Amino acid sequence: MLKLYNKTLKYILLFFVGGYSYCGIEILFRGYSHISMLIAGGICFILIGLLNEIFTDKISIISQMVISAFIITAVELIVGLVVNVWLKLNVWDYSNMPYNFMGQICLLFTNIWFFLSLGAILLDDYLKYFLLGEEKPDYKIF
Repeated sequence: MLKLYNKTLKYILLFFVGGYSYCGIEILFRGYSHISMLIAGGICFILIGLLNEIFTDKISIISQMVISAFIITAVELIVGLVVNVWLKLNVWDYSNMPYNFMGQICLLFTNIWFFLSLGAILLDDYLKYFLLGEEKPDYKIF
């Protein structure tokens, strides 16, 4: 078991696990990714992992998934506005999707993030438990 007493190293590790996971999923489905997705994925993974620390009372896994879907959507909006709108790199465009906002986020992908967030929640919890020696995960469904 790796015991990281330095919180900076812990979050660097989690950032890259989340970032590379996000890119890997994108490569599986789109065939390519972009460095901005590594950054977005790392930020999302850290924020999702912080839910257990913010909500000290055990919140349900479904509640974590709902909040995570909104976190990912918000990060995607911010990154999209910087990368796609401001820098004009055109990494993604949801303009042809229903219920989109400026082509950067859309309702369909918020729903996809809901389901994918379960994997992020479990991965974060078990990495922290097995690798970093933190509290054993305990879940309630509702």
